[in-house]
Amino acid sequence: MGRAFVYVILGGGVAAGYAAVEFAKRGVSHGELCIISEEPVAPYERPALSKGFLLPESPARLPSFHTCVGDNEERLTPKWYKEHGIELVLGTRVKSADVRRRKLLTATGETISYKFLIIATGARALKLEEFGVSGSEAENVCYLRDLADANSLVNVMQSCSGGNAIVIGGGYIGMECAASLVINKINVTMVFPEAHCMARLFTPKIASYYEDYYQSKGVKFIKGTVLSSFEFDSSGKVTAVNLRDGSRLPVDMVVVGIGIRPNTSLFEGQLTLEKGGIKVNGKLQTSNNSIYAVGDVAAFPVKLFGETRRLEHVDAARKSAKHAVAAILEPEKTGEFDYLPFFYSRVFAFSWQFYGDNAGEAVHFGDYSGSTFGAYWISKGHLVGSFLEGGTKEEYEAITNATRLKPAVEDLAELGRQGLNFALTVSKKPQPTPPMEVSTASLILEKPIFPWYATAGVVVAASIAAFAYWYGRRRRRW
Repeated sequence: MGRAFVYVILGGGVAAGYAAVEFAKRGVSHGELCIISEEPVAPYERPALSKGFLLPESPARLPSFHTCVGDNEERLTPKWYKEHGIELVLGTRVKSADVRRRKLLTATGETISYKFLIIATGARALKLEEFGVSGSEAENVCYLRDLADANSLVNVMQSCSGGNAIVIGGGYIGMECAASLVINKINVTMVFPEAHCMARLFTPKIASYYEDYYQSKGVKFIKGTVLSSFEFDSSGKVTAVNLRDGSRLPVDMVVVGIGIRPNTSLFEGQLTLEKGGIKVNGKLQTSNNSIYAVGDVAAFPVKLFGETRRLEHVDAARKSAKHAVAAILEPEKTGEFDYLPFFYSRVFAFSWQFYGDNAGEAVHFGDYSGSTFGAYWISKGHLVGSFLEGGTKEEYEAITNATRLKPAVEDLAELGRQGLNFALTVSKKPQPTPPMEVSTASLILEKPIFPWYATAGVVVAASIAAFAYWYGRRRRRW
């Protein structure tokens, strides 16, 4: 038993939805495209799970956050896929892939073949068991990666109002879930091994600002240690957590956000891997020219920094998915993926955005006692990264443009004094126009050509005059 498609998207997350809409825009024929997903629902905007989905009042629920509403495009409900002739194979796990034969084998024994494959398998949440701690299956221990996880978390939160929650991890999931728990009137303690929250991105100064606010909301922080074990009651629920520093904390629920791992197992030994993901070129093409990889699972060249990176963020998933489809359908017209790394978050009344790379020396600016502040990162004399909290649309656009331009920075103190004005000024400067290339020759005209015309005119006029003089003398001799 088997089916064949021209295009197959493996994975039903954010990237799959954005790839699907791009295929539709470019006129893919009915019956040519198939999406295979382990989840039982059509692709949706995953960030909604840690934001609107967890709110106690007017929470987000499907179909309101199907892709591609996160990019202000139409909402792709199951009806949309049917109307566009796109096959959704949901609730289906692919147990093996044969790259050479271009075939996928599902857990039910069905074979699905393809001409082109887009790998959008994303990543899975790391489990405590991978760090030697058992107990993840307890009903009040929650992870947050997919819709099933979110539903489970909501059910546990509703049963723990006024109770105590321990959040393991100080990254994206930890910070966003902690905010939602507070809003749901649950007492929160965050535990993580780093010196401050969001350690992979924030400087200590930036982290302190958010930590102070969280503490004003009642959140407690225990840093520099990790979970060592759980204590359970007779029904198997976790009643306390034991930390490596010797602390024991009574709990009603636990949320674990300790990172993710790309889903590459189907292709190990068949495709080239790098940075923990599947290596692709500038067109998001893997080591097999009929297979492309996008989103969290793809390790792609970031042109701005001249190196390969794997970026775990929804923005990269959306944009890489669109670019891969363009590269498949119009390879001659599609250049290399030129992506500026971007991260953002919204918690409580906060909204921050980060662009580029947090390498080199950080220069802070703005009012860290107020609501608008930020930082630049300077490496090898150039701006390579920008962070801004509480900015306007114009200001966010300015730091985006400035980061992409990588302007030279000589005086760090002056940069701090200028703050946002630096980005606003740099982003508005007219950029030099590249020299015009003449297609009929290798000549590059860098200067105005009017003087050349004038010179040529004088030479021609002089030649005509000389000829007339010579011809007149000759006629007189005859």
